[in-house]
Amino acid sequence: MIRRFRKKLERRIFYRTNERIYAPTLRVLDANGKQIGVLAKFEALKIAREQGFDLVEVAPMAKPPVAKIIDFKKFLYQEAKKKKEEKKKSKVSETKEIRLGPFMDDHDLQVMIRRAKEFLKDNDKIRLVVKFAGRQIAHPEFGQKIVRSVIDSISDISKLEREPHFEGKQLIAILSPEKSKGQSAPKNSGQKGEDDAKEKDQKISQQEI
Repeated sequence: MIRRFRKKLERRIFYRTNERIYAPTLRVLDANGKQIGVLAKFEALKIAREQGFDLVEVAPMAKPPVAKIIDFKKFLYQEAKKKKEEKKKSKVSETKEIRLGPFMDDHDLQVMIRRAKEFLKDNDKIRLVVKFAGRQIAHPEFGQKIVRSVIDSISDISKLEREPHFEGKQLIAILSPEKSKGQSAPKNSGQKGEDDAKEKDQKISQQEI
């Protein structure tokens, strides 16, 4: 049986922009946060349009509300990026368990491999568990094959912390996240190419002598 994982819905912040701003008077800032002054909404809108930007209400509860003259799309992008970085810093690594069957079909196995990759990319460790029921334990090699298949499929982004081992009727392996091991390959291959070129030049020089 495959477990369904649901991601928590994040609370989104909505900003009033341009004509959607209700307040008749605003404290207006420029894109750098420098205060322009307290202006009527129509004046602030006029300045924003002249500069080719949007008027965005960033502090609706202030008196008067605060609005910035900025590129709204760029502003949203920067806010999302900032939120993502803060979430990444505050995230505590967890150990997620992925249950496998010794005789599971390839489709179910691929689903679990994708789930394992998602956990690792979220900086979580994973605990692979193959549970043997009844007489299945008489054929441990099938479970070992399943575990090894998962380990090999995610080897580019994971590190094997504990080799597959039996705990009762369960085969268990633990992996932790690791950056792609293929990142350093181009550098090495480039260095090898330079070495080969140098060796070739030396051979040509010897032949000329």
